[in-house]
Amino acid sequence: VAISTLPSCAYRSPLVSRYASKEMAYNFSDRKKFTTWRKLWIYLAKAEKALGLPITDAQILELESHAEDIDFAMAAEEERKLRHDVMAHVHTFAHCCPTAAPIIHLGATSCYVGDNTDLIMLRDGFDILLPKLARVIDRLANFAEKYADLPTLGFTHYQPAQLTTVGKRACLWLQDLAMDMRNLQRARDDLRFRGVKGTTGTQASFLQLFQGTMIRCELDRMVTEMAGFKKAYLVTGQTYSRKVDIDSLSNLASLGATVHKICTDIRLLANLKEIEEPFEKEQIGSSAMPYKRNPMRAERCCSLARHLVALLSDPLQTASVQWLERTLDDSANRRISLPESFLTADIILSTLQNITEGLVVYPKVIERHIRHELPFMATENIIMAMVKAGGNRQDCHEKIRVLSQQAAAVVKQEGGDNDLLARVQADPYFTPILGQLDALLDPKTFIGRAPQQVMAVQADHYWSVNYRTLCQKFPTSKA
Repeated sequence: VAISTLPSCAYRSPLVSRYASKEMAYNFSDRKKFTTWRKLWIYLAKAEKALGLPITDAQILELESHAEDIDFAMAAEEERKLRHDVMAHVHTFAHCCPTAAPIIHLGATSCYVGDNTDLIMLRDGFDILLPKLARVIDRLANFAEKYADLPTLGFTHYQPAQLTTVGKRACLWLQDLAMDMRNLQRARDDLRFRGVKGTTGTQASFLQLFQGTMIRCELDRMVTEMAGFKKAYLVTGQTYSRKVDIDSLSNLASLGATVHKICTDIRLLANLKEIEEPFEKEQIGSSAMPYKRNPMRAERCCSLARHLVALLSDPLQTASVQWLERTLDDSANRRISLPESFLTADIILSTLQNITEGLVVYPKVIERHIRHELPFMATENIIMAMVKAGGNRQDCHEKIRVLSQQAAAVVKQEGGDNDLLARVQADPYFTPILGQLDALLDPKTFIGRAPQQVMAVQADHYWSVNYRTLCQKFPTSKA
């Protein structure tokens, strides 16, 4: 038995076998690809017939009746002999459509089916991703609203800084995701069809087919509409510009950067035991340390996001070396980079949806961390209160500086708790404001307008995306 025929003895991309959804895996499958080729040949034949070429209804019907029944074994054997995938499938299609065989691929170049199919797959890929991204935004918006006014330590340089709220921090994530939503929507809507352009994009072959009439322009428009696109690119070489691939994949890479940042934040917060991703009842965090609750979903997102970001270098380099009207060194690269980018983005969004639906917040841990740091942050408020009570600002500042250094030494050198508040209460100098200390140390007085900012985000239609609307907009998506 050949090793390649054994299920466990041949490499399979984990993007398909382990991670991505069935709908995205199908979108870049051979069946989707080659049935789309046949649909494109049917569109071309229909348009050519409508514009006067001698193509019969019987030929069209024969093509349509065999659009789905592809003999993949025959196609593989034809490609082995011909070393040309498009011609292999032309021959395979012609074999089951003998009457229509003479008009299959009439006037077209390989990129008529190859590039147009790629554009269809890109469009349909975005249609799968957009509802998934909208769901993540919806879940995260609910989370932000729920914790809009829960104070938590802010961090700059991963050092404790002024307080923010759990909801406000989530809005930082939301804003980036909303920008990704805008970018993916624009990239999807900006896609055009390559259309019917011929070997070098001049439409010369179709001009000859139609004996020099301008009917070739109608041919391009008709096939473009049959394929579900509103517009075709005005000019192409043999291929559509590979900058289109850059535009699509750069927006996916940008999404990858967003998700990596979000999931890194969640991993850092999990270490602090302030926030955790969902953890199943029977889930094992570590084979050696049973107590562990590793943030494996966030780690997976970060791992795959790095791959998604790295894939952007492929279309950038490919577009830069397309000689004149085209060169074939784009083909093998694009077979990998285009599907993998969408497959990777797909599993990242599915995993992030799972995370955002089940984020666990531990308010008591957050409160304890605030208590450890807030006395230092409240020193300015204490100074202002003392000045209002008749004290001298410089004298008070020196008192607080000395007590703060003593408290810091207890924390850093002895491993004790921050006792600055106790030191202030024990110093007779601060007697005039002792009754105000609780109010001066209320965490909610340190969060500024964070709750209002969360509410503003919720109210702004730019950020508040209703995922049901997107699902309705893209009814073909199974996401």
